[in-house]
Amino acid sequence: MQIKPTAIVVKRRMKKNLLMFIALFGFICVMQGQNERIITIAFDNIPLKDALLKLEDKTNYFFYFEEVWLKDHRVTKNYNNRKIRAILNELFEETSLNYFIKDNRIILLNNAIVLEQLPFDFFDEGNLKEEIQDRSAPIFQEEFLPKGTNRKRGPITIGKQNPNTRDKEFTISGRVTNMNNNEPVQNLSIFTIDREIYTNTDSDGFYSFKLPQGLNRLETNLLGYEKVYQDLIIYGNGAMNLEISEDVEVLDEVVVESKKNANVRDAVVGASIINVEGIKTIPLVLGERDMLKAALTLPGIKTAGEGSGGLNVRGGRADQNLMLLDDIVIYNPTHFLGLFSAINPFTTQSLEIYKASIPAEYGGRLSSVFDIETKIGNTEKISGEGSIGPITANLALEVPLIKKKASIIAGFRATYADYILKNLDEESLNNSEASFYDGIVKYSHDVNENNSVQSTIYYSKDKFSITSDSVFGYSNGLVSLKWNHKFSEKSRASIIVGNSRYQYDILYKAEANNDFDFGYVLNESLFKVNLYNALSNKHKLSYGLSSKLYVSDPGTIKPIGSDSNVQQRKIDREKGLESALYISDLFEVDDKLLLDIGLRYSLFAGLGEASQNVYVEGVPKSEGSIAEVRNYGNNEVIKTHGGFEYRISGRYLLDKDLSLKAGFNRTLQYLHLLTTNTTMSPTDIWKLSDLNIKPQRADQYSIGIFKNIVENDLEFSLEGYYKKMHDLLDYKIGAQLILNDALETELLQGQGKAYGVEALIKKTAGRFNGYLGYSYSRALIKLNSAIQQEQVNNGDFFPANFDKPHDLSLIGNYRFNKRISASANFVYQTGRPITYPVGKFIYANEEQVLYSDRNQFRIPDYYRLDLGINIEGNHKKKKIGHSFVNISVYNVLGRNNPYSVFFVNEEGRIKAFKTSIFSIPVPTITYNFKF
Repeated sequence: MQIKPTAIVVKRRMKKNLLMFIALFGFICVMQGQNERIITIAFDNIPLKDALLKLEDKTNYFFYFEEVWLKDHRVTKNYNNRKIRAILNELFEETSLNYFIKDNRIILLNNAIVLEQLPFDFFDEGNLKEEIQDRSAPIFQEEFLPKGTNRKRGPITIGKQNPNTRDKEFTISGRVTNMNNNEPVQNLSIFTIDREIYTNTDSDGFYSFKLPQGLNRLETNLLGYEKVYQDLIIYGNGAMNLEISEDVEVLDEVVVESKKNANVRDAVVGASIINVEGIKTIPLVLGERDMLKAALTLPGIKTAGEGSGGLNVRGGRADQNLMLLDDIVIYNPTHFLGLFSAINPFTTQSLEIYKASIPAEYGGRLSSVFDIETKIGNTEKISGEGSIGPITANLALEVPLIKKKASIIAGFRATYADYILKNLDEESLNNSEASFYDGIVKYSHDVNENNSVQSTIYYSKDKFSITSDSVFGYSNGLVSLKWNHKFSEKSRASIIVGNSRYQYDILYKAEANNDFDFGYVLNESLFKVNLYNALSNKHKLSYGLSSKLYVSDPGTIKPIGSDSNVQQRKIDREKGLESALYISDLFEVDDKLLLDIGLRYSLFAGLGEASQNVYVEGVPKSEGSIAEVRNYGNNEVIKTHGGFEYRISGRYLLDKDLSLKAGFNRTLQYLHLLTTNTTMSPTDIWKLSDLNIKPQRADQYSIGIFKNIVENDLEFSLEGYYKKMHDLLDYKIGAQLILNDALETELLQGQGKAYGVEALIKKTAGRFNGYLGYSYSRALIKLNSAIQQEQVNNGDFFPANFDKPHDLSLIGNYRFNKRISASANFVYQTGRPITYPVGKFIYANEEQVLYSDRNQFRIPDYYRLDLGINIEGNHKKKKIGHSFVNISVYNVLGRNNPYSVFFVNEEGRIKAFKTSIFSIPVPTITYNFKF
């Protein structure tokens, strides 16, 4: 990158004194250098100040300095017959100190030097308005303070001025933290006011970029934080850490937050950031502040229906999303069949979504990454946040353990829906139950400047039974430990270890003698190493390795009571090891072209102890077509799968606020979700690849144009994509997936394709803000085989369950004043595909139906309008706590949106039924408080 230096202009009225000053000291330095004494002296691990005083005693020199400059510097040196200048050069080599000698006086300078001469024609009349290329010339700070700027921070000098250096640029790096709680501030934009140089902080608050020698005027920008103006005088590589405070006066709401101009300048395509604080005004069902529901309003992210578990990203299935909570997978991040998110909003910092341009460090899923990061607790004082809603209560506390170093944040949320159900007039619901809770604890400790440790423990539990003899329960649990280490200003690393456990159970009790307890468990253990190195201004390298061990108990059934006729049974345990190496390079070719090139190699090994069936080729897999049964010992490799995964994306700047981006992703997935339901449910089974089931593979091509206008307050993007998928797992009609030790006989593997166009217009500032998102997309599946019995819809492409071509979302917030605002959320979607009866016949004196091809028809279109009013308490800083009330109405129009249409045989006749989740307006009042 070619960087144009800032003009350094010196007022003419200073010319005369400055010339005399330079001439005088230049003469003195020359004369003094001819009369230097020869000195022999030794220093044995003494403070630098004591070393200088020892030199005074040994010689006739006197030193002048500020003691703070010498702090923390110690000296161990032996000098034999050395000149004073040679000794001082070595003593000050690792410090920011320079010096000059006048007679017998040695005057120290911090960073600066006294120049013996200025650039040629420095004071020439014609050069006063021109730019000086020699940035080692004197810098007079007062000349560069913008008029009218209230600058709270004085200038910072990094490095030591050296007139002989040939370096014109230096690397500046550091960490940005929240002044109030010491949390890292991520996605903060740091940029030069007078040059096109910028960088952004990562998830740990770190940043790094190259700046030219001399004076640089920096500004920071992130919604919700004060803008910082910082003058930085650079003479060498170094660090600058910043503490910034939240901007409590700017209260405009932005739902989807992005870095200033980053949507134009970054190389990634299909990425979004959801800030938890920004979604508090979106009117959502039952007043819950829900990140995953907010994500559904973004183009390219859908679900099969209202209240459905699982998300479908750019034509991908629900199991193709990598859901991470503090770097560890969470398998079912929803409560109550998808109505609520299982992630506590008050302990969550942000959610970063990758629909394309997936970083090389992530793998194991085809379609997307949802990277959820928990807050770092307040290290200054005890603080907290909570809410009370119609069916849930939530409380989060932040407690400092060591001031400015260590803290803990803990959150707990629970529902009292059980109490409500038991007090309803509907008798059929009196014996029902529906409860859930979740809790999270995160410990953070900045051990020193170069090391920090973070640890998270999370657990959630659901239990429900609605007018049924069965009680369903499922839980998520995870633990993670992360160590961050900074080797230098250009290099750092992190090590992550953790474990995730997902399990569910079904407890069935009825009058018949078939009571049972069914359970399923999936356990995943992770070890991961990430490294980062800023090789140069043009190359920023990320690389690492990871390994996951999967252990699955696919199903266990036990009888309940001595009268139960159910036989105890257990499906054999499955194990697999998935490992990967990755490397990526963020390569700045020039000012306009930025490339992000990544390569990942992943390898999966199915492990014993297990039995695997080998089937006769060319006939349907069944018990009768088993050719051989192979037995494998404990940890013996059953089958290996693997391959290279390519991650390539690039950005080309057409103008400073207009860019064109493109990308290509190849992804592999070794873990499959088996379900015969329309959407994810707690009773789904995760199946590892093995001898008979291949891993899924996808290639996605994407391209987009990004434009910012009105000082980056209005953002526009238009993206297109095409995705081709291979070896998708599906099921045969009437498949039996539960307690089946030969699952491969019920499964089919086929192809998929998805394509679409996504448009997003977003306004991030002003009284009115929000965004409009629209996508046209298709998601199609093809299950073809040379064996006719394994074909679906004659082997042609057919719509997936979640194929909804048109999807429009409008989110708006209007602020009447600093305390009151109104919000609206409008959603429209094409109805999802369904299989309808197309004919009927009489069999055994009963009417039976003949169904169409799979997913040939669609249920009615879906649309919904939600409205809300948001009332904030006063914003006095000295208040003990602050409050926020949200009054919202979900589904204001009372639209009876169908969730599904199904057919039953009643009294010999076929009847059609439609189910809906919320068919009437649902009002909610939620009280939020913060202290």
